[in-house]
Amino acid sequence: MAKTPEFPVLLRLIDERSAAFRAAVASAPGLDVQVPTCPAWTLFDLVQHLGLVHRRWAGVVAEGPAATRPTGTAPEAAEAAPREREALAAWSARSTERLLSALRAAGPDRGCWTWWSASESPQTSGAVARHQVQEAAVHAYDAQLTAGAPRPLPEEVALDGVDEFLATCCATTSAWPHEPATVDYHATEGRSWRLTLDADGARTSPVPASGSAHAATASARGTAGELVLALYGRIPVDSLKLDGERRLFTRLQEWEPED
Repeated sequence: MAKTPEFPVLLRLIDERSAAFRAAVASAPGLDVQVPTCPAWTLFDLVQHLGLVHRRWAGVVAEGPAATRPTGTAPEAAEAAPREREALAAWSARSTERLLSALRAAGPDRGCWTWWSASESPQTSGAVARHQVQEAAVHAYDAQLTAGAPRPLPEEVALDGVDEFLATCCATTSAWPHEPATVDYHATEGRSWRLTLDADGARTSPVPASGSAHAATASARGTAGELVLALYGRIPVDSLKLDGERRLFTRLQEWEPED
């Protein structure tokens, strides 16, 4: 597995993807437009969602180590998202800066509560920053699509995004309820990942060398950005090049681990 981006790089990417998100919102015809990839939401709902995510995680990071999700919030966390577009953009920018400020103050290694305690990702502010890069990147794509101008995820973001999604959102100690299987994800940029599923849960590992007897039960191939968007349900998984037992991808999407 490739090395996770350094903490300052993660902070830069959160800032850049959040700015791209706001630029897409500014170019959309209105805040009441429905978001195609989040059909229950308008564009206003999407902006409000990402802003509240930034504010909530800022509070979690500032709280530090905790066995359960902190109930307290920063003083400004309850600031309502305004309906007027320019004011909403400013509110969104303040939300992003609140998250970045909390992460800068904490540094990469400080412990904090996270919902992924059973995953392969650590419960640290650095892992929060890594996940928030993907949160901002995927929602920037949502906003761009809503504005009629979707753009590929930046390669730097997408390559780490596949690894981060598998380690944080898939890896678990909860038993896989079907027959054991392995799923390989291949990015056309030259990186690959393996997810192993069995009674011990789900875990990631490097893909064995070509010609190995340990062939995957199923595999998906596309650009790293396409893999990330498929993993987050933004594009159909069958838009990727699939091989092997395709039903595995449906089972993965439907699986709800007990952890």
